[in-house]
Amino acid sequence: MYKSALRDYTRKRIEQIEKSDILVGIPCYNSEKTIAHVIETVSEGLHKHFNHMRNVVFIADGGSTDDTREVVKDVQLKPWQEKIVSIYRGPAGKGSALRSIFEAAVWLDVKACAVVDADIRSITSNWIKSLIEPVLENGYQFVAPVYIRHKYDGTITNNIVYYLIRALYGKRIRQPIGGDFAFSKEVADFYISQPVWDTDVARFGVDIWMTTEAIFNQFEICQACLGVKVHEAKDPAVHLGPMFRQVMWTLFSLMEEHETYWKKIKNSVTVKNFGCYSFMEPEPIKIDLKRLIYYFKIGFKQFKSLWKEILDPDTYETIKTVSRLPIKKFHIPTEIWARILYELAATFHYWPINRHNLINIMEPLYYGRVASFIVETWSMSNQEAEELVEKQAQIFEEQKEYLLKIWETKKEKFRLLANKIK
Repeated sequence: MYKSALRDYTRKRIEQIEKSDILVGIPCYNSEKTIAHVIETVSEGLHKHFNHMRNVVFIADGGSTDDTREVVKDVQLKPWQEKIVSIYRGPAGKGSALRSIFEAAVWLDVKACAVVDADIRSITSNWIKSLIEPVLENGYQFVAPVYIRHKYDGTITNNIVYYLIRALYGKRIRQPIGGDFAFSKEVADFYISQPVWDTDVARFGVDIWMTTEAIFNQFEICQACLGVKVHEAKDPAVHLGPMFRQVMWTLFSLMEEHETYWKKIKNSVTVKNFGCYSFMEPEPIKIDLKRLIYYFKIGFKQFKSLWKEILDPDTYETIKTVSRLPIKKFHIPTEIWARILYELAATFHYWPINRHNLINIMEPLYYGRVASFIVETWSMSNQEAEELVEKQAQIFEEQKEYLLKIWETKKEKFRLLANKIK
């Protein structure tokens, strides 16, 4: 495990700058097509809204094999702004990039730090104001984003993460893994001190870890309305398997760590929003519905005996029925989906070894749920689909008693099953 994600040359560059009021970090990897626009927009936002302060733009690269760093070096910032280009140390992934940004923020003794993704095509200069101002002017310590997204963008958020964070921890943070956020130096210092940087958190699990820890440690949290999000969206049937596995591992691990906290939470509360916008339709996203359903049905054939032992009998029978449905009638009810996730969380809790196997056999269920959501919202506008997500989130809250029950009652069964398929 590296003691620092910063290389010596990066640390020397930071020492030359000495101090900054604001740092904006941009984690990147093979982002040559989009990163110049992001940096230029960040620079414009800092110049437009915080020109009276000392500002640094920090590029945390994961060892890109394209021309990302060459593009970055050629981008000119506005006057009186500093740029740092660094290749981070540590496990490959966004978490290690963010660790280097946290360290830079603490070393520079910043008043506020923001992070934006390198593939955001819809970023505007006002994003920088919306993210940073609540920290500087209103005393908030962690700022999460609120976007307008296409209904089939963010399938892990819309079908899993938002529901669980809201039901477990009682905060209606709409984009817990949104990617663009802000925080205070004290929060950055806290994140650095945690022993997670050689785990999956250092890969794709970092966003959900940050949000959960911000809630658990009772940091002052708000949301910044950023408007439409347009980025390099990924088809869940093709690209999101690794991210799904690492996010689920982090979610379930944090459930164990903070068990005494979330068990006491009864209802959810809204989180204050800064900024407002009128609803706009984002650009469409291509998604392979047939492939999603195919992966689910193949998964059922492969794992049905294990699903039958893990899941409640009624839940399993519903999934068995769904596996026979044609595309137009394909549907996993939200009540059943909530029970599936809760049962899998409880199973994970008592799974003694090789937990990655459990996450792997979950993956087809995720594909099936996404396919179900697509079929259900096919004729809906994005705003109508968003309203449905809110209704379904309430169902997860109502089903929480079921989680509390099985968390305690299925201990021995799950231990025996884990030993059976290890």
